[in-house]
Amino acid sequence: MVRRRWLDEASYADLVALCQFLPGPTSSQVGMALGRLRAGHAGALAAWAGFTLPSAVLLVLLAKGLASHADQLPNGLLHGLKVATVAVVAQAVWGMARSLYPDAPRIALMLGAAAVCLCLPTAPMQLAVMVLSGVFGLLWLRVPAGAFLPLLPLGGKRGGAALLVVFLLLLTVLPVLAALFPSPLLSMADAFYRTGALVFGGGHVVLPLLQAEMVPTGWIDNESLLAGYAAAQAVPGPLFTFAAFLGASMNHGAYGWTGGLVGLLTIFLPAWLLVMGTAPFWETLRRDTRARAALAGVNAAVVGILLAAFVDPVWTSAIHAPRDLALGLVALLALQFARWPAWCVVPLCGIAGILGSG
Repeated sequence: MVRRRWLDEASYADLVALCQFLPGPTSSQVGMALGRLRAGHAGALAAWAGFTLPSAVLLVLLAKGLASHADQLPNGLLHGLKVATVAVVAQAVWGMARSLYPDAPRIALMLGAAAVCLCLPTAPMQLAVMVLSGVFGLLWLRVPAGAFLPLLPLGGKRGGAALLVVFLLLLTVLPVLAALFPSPLLSMADAFYRTGALVFGGGHVVLPLLQAEMVPTGWIDNESLLAGYAAAQAVPGPLFTFAAFLGASMNHGAYGWTGGLVGLLTIFLPAWLLVMGTAPFWETLRRDTRARAALAGVNAAVVGILLAAFVDPVWTSAIHAPRDLALGLVALLALQFARWPAWCVVPLCGIAGILGSG
């Protein structure tokens, strides 16, 4: 975008900073905001579709294939994919922990969040941990003042406020509607929207949040969830397209293309509402050290939540023997030190799983 001179480097950096401040997938938010700048809301939709739909279509096709031909898959394939998930999540935990500028309070928050979520692995508890960590950050954490680039204008304050109201209304009304009018589609929309609204710190945090929402309810089994998560690493596009796989894999009610579309739209909707709604207020918000301190507390907590998910269910469901541990370590070394892309490492782990089962 900078090369095409659609906007200057300072404005682009400002836009990226805004998207990193908000929950949701940063890359998709940046793309939607750029589309909004170029061609209004239609441009935002076009940018989202171009960035998201190819991987979403591939993941829905994978889900339908697993549903129809799971008994024909080679032995060991799914287990190899689960071992790949161990390496991918381990790399994500390490990278996110290093980016926290760790100090004693944030390390304590991270470990405390991990301990609580291991003992009580439910979606409400994960939300409570993030809220309490944000309060802790607001009261006790200190963040540097920082230097700020010129503001990138993106809409008026009145329209931005309206979008933020819609975001909050959906966050509060969808659970009520799902309880009053039981429907697989409505329940799925509520779960995916709430997840999309709470993913701070990177797309990998979507794994523990969706696992807590979908596995206990019986919507999908843990093995299929982890296999789909591994497959999401091997396709282009944002990790949030994992929702398309889950929506298409539902064990009851909506599934297939309908479920995949509902999951995809509702998990991305909070990101769109937040980035478009917050942008007009960004100049004030980013200079507020209290808001940035609260976000620092939340980010420490989400690393802990991801660490808890790494232990259970990722590690416990995949590492059963020394050869599993060896394969996971080799995959982690390939990702972290050899800098191999995930789309290469994940299929190789699946092949290794097949060969190891023979």
